[in-house]
Amino acid sequence: MDPRTPDPITPATDATHPSHPTEPTGSTGSTGPADATTRAAVRDRAEAVLRELAGPSAVLREDQWLAIEALVVDSRRALVVQRTGWGKSAVYFIATALLRSRGAGPTVIVSPLLALMRNQVESAAKAGIHARTINSANPEEWEEIQAEVAAGRVDILLVSPERLNNPDFRDQVLPKLAASTGLLVVDEAHCISDWGHDFRPDYRRLRTMLAELSPGVPVLATTATANARVTADVAEQLGTGSALATGSPGTPGTTGTGSTAALVLRGPLDRESLSLGVLPLPDPAHRLAWLADHLDELPGSGIIYTLTVAAAEEVTAFLRGRGFPVASYSGRTEDAERRGAEADLLANRVKALVATSALGMGFDKPDLGFVVHLGSPGSPIAYYQQVGRAGRGVDKAEVLLLPGREDEAIWRYFASLGFPPEEQVRRTIDALAEAGRPMSTAALEPRVDLRRTRLETMLKVLDVDGAVRRVRGGWTATGRPWEYDGARYAKVAESRVAEQRAMRAYASTDGCRMEFLRRQLDDPEAMPCGRCDNCAGPRHSASVSEEALAAARAALGRPGVDFEPRRLWPTGMDALGVSVKGRIPAGEQAETGRALGRLSDIGWGNRLRALLGEQSPDGPVPREVLDAMVGVLADWARGPGGWSGPAGADGSRLDRPVGVVVMASATRPELVSSLGEQIAAIGRLPLLGRIGYADGRPPHGPRSNSAQRLHSVSGALVLPAELREALAASPGPVLLVDDLVDSGWTVTVAARLLRRAGASAVLPLVLAVQG
Repeated sequence: MDPRTPDPITPATDATHPSHPTEPTGSTGSTGPADATTRAAVRDRAEAVLRELAGPSAVLREDQWLAIEALVVDSRRALVVQRTGWGKSAVYFIATALLRSRGAGPTVIVSPLLALMRNQVESAAKAGIHARTINSANPEEWEEIQAEVAAGRVDILLVSPERLNNPDFRDQVLPKLAASTGLLVVDEAHCISDWGHDFRPDYRRLRTMLAELSPGVPVLATTATANARVTADVAEQLGTGSALATGSPGTPGTTGTGSTAALVLRGPLDRESLSLGVLPLPDPAHRLAWLADHLDELPGSGIIYTLTVAAAEEVTAFLRGRGFPVASYSGRTEDAERRGAEADLLANRVKALVATSALGMGFDKPDLGFVVHLGSPGSPIAYYQQVGRAGRGVDKAEVLLLPGREDEAIWRYFASLGFPPEEQVRRTIDALAEAGRPMSTAALEPRVDLRRTRLETMLKVLDVDGAVRRVRGGWTATGRPWEYDGARYAKVAESRVAEQRAMRAYASTDGCRMEFLRRQLDDPEAMPCGRCDNCAGPRHSASVSEEALAAARAALGRPGVDFEPRRLWPTGMDALGVSVKGRIPAGEQAETGRALGRLSDIGWGNRLRALLGEQSPDGPVPREVLDAMVGVLADWARGPGGWSGPAGADGSRLDRPVGVVVMASATRPELVSSLGEQIAAIGRLPLLGRIGYADGRPPHGPRSNSAQRLHSVSGALVLPAELREALAASPGPVLLVDDLVDSGWTVTVAARLLRRAGASAVLPLVLAVQG
């Protein structure tokens, strides 16, 4: 906590906004004058620590004291749901200082993001508290840190939830840590609940740590984004009962009596510094142009959120081209680059970070002046959390949503990643049981039709449920009975749909926007804010200059992205009867390919989604798309390493293609055939032929992971005799034309066939790349 930050200081108006404890605030175990004297002395010490942290005028909020009292005096468990900037970190810093002064063990803070961990370590240092972190970014320091903890030199240890189920950490470090912990803190505790917008199965491992804590060790869970349902679920997951399962927030709960009862503090969620607004604009080009014309008008520095990595990179490139100092920040950004971007924003060296939700939690910049969203998040609660990064230490910050028509397609994609159907879950458990040995997720993929990320998430849930266990070398089945909670999973999916519906309502409401968000979070004190565009009138014009709009259209209309070919075969393909493993021989690989765009782009992506959607009719390639593809091909030829351009960085250059090969297509045969024919005619290249299916039919059924997709196409593609003859007669590079690259295995198998038939190189040219 930065001493300059006013988070923990009680404003003059704070008394008019009481929190809502789930028990009468008098039932804290006070039994007499001596006890009251003790509590008064602890409070005096807490106030003194706060002044050391935040300056001589700092005063504890009443709810901060209630939480500290519950932890330090009564050794209880507390769940604090308070707005961003309220001062939750002050509670656990002060509690740590008081408990450590009594000889208690270190505080363990479970934090979900590296950015939050770095911020907490720095904040603790400013407060004279020695904090260390164990996470995936510093494995070389783990032994040293564990030794420091054992020697009592660490006041706060921050760990990522993923560490809790790392076999070595879980089996060797966690039991000792649980036995010596003086205070357990769960930050961003809404991640525990699958009703929440950012559910993380690893967080549920906390139940194991809670069970292993020494008797009387206090526990604090904190979040700014939990409605009543999530709050009740988090409380239950933490073992603090379900006081909010019925009734409204503020209702006295039934979590126990006296000092054994859990304390749940919910405060009002208004953010007096935030001025919310929505600005509907016709299309992505207008949204980029608006930023180009108006970004300098927004106060200070801030964050521009996008829904996809591709969009973040597009927006960053455009704004940099317009002279703005901005940086991209996403899950694809390397850790060193993330650190640099965070530092640049903190020091106001950039106007904005263009970020995905990777920057959603844990980044603390008190003077952040604005948050702009290019596209709507799928949940008002997630939106509230992200905009909460702004205005923590300034009187006024601008928050603006620029919704897009493509938002719902992106929501549908993320919704498709929910918990799998029972048949797929049972198949995974059976596969582990049949193996009789630990299996990695890569080894499981040939046996289970699930994408890697979805498979890993499912395994983590099964681990928490006791059906599987993570061990060295992968996962094993436990043999314990397990029931598929289909009703709960269906309700969670319904909740996601309701959240999306609410987000659409937020964008279109003519009522107070802050009140809308607060009601979504079940804040009983929600009322009109008087600041948003509906309360106080619009603050931003939708006008854009012709020059900026033309530049935005040119940037978004610029065709062409590279995509890398597959270099390695998936693990365990022999289990599916496909005899491949290891590295794909260089002589059987495709070259780096070219696509018109990514489906997740905000430029060409919108047009390509309409062209390639499941319900889109087949037909000849549209003229606009064909012209753009010709441009992609021309740029490829003239670029470094192309067949008519300068040599590449390694001195290499491709030979001119000797012809065009068209991929078979079950869903869009006319589109793909017309594209190949037109490319061949315009490029004055012969159409060598079409790759077909072995039995005249496409591979059966959708396959969602690498192993399954490779299995479905392996042996299904064939080169007709006339194509083989054409390749033998005209050896050299060939252009391989297709509509869409998703997993990349269709192109990989086709390239292998073509290379074996005599093609010296295969140059994939496709309309779109998934992702």
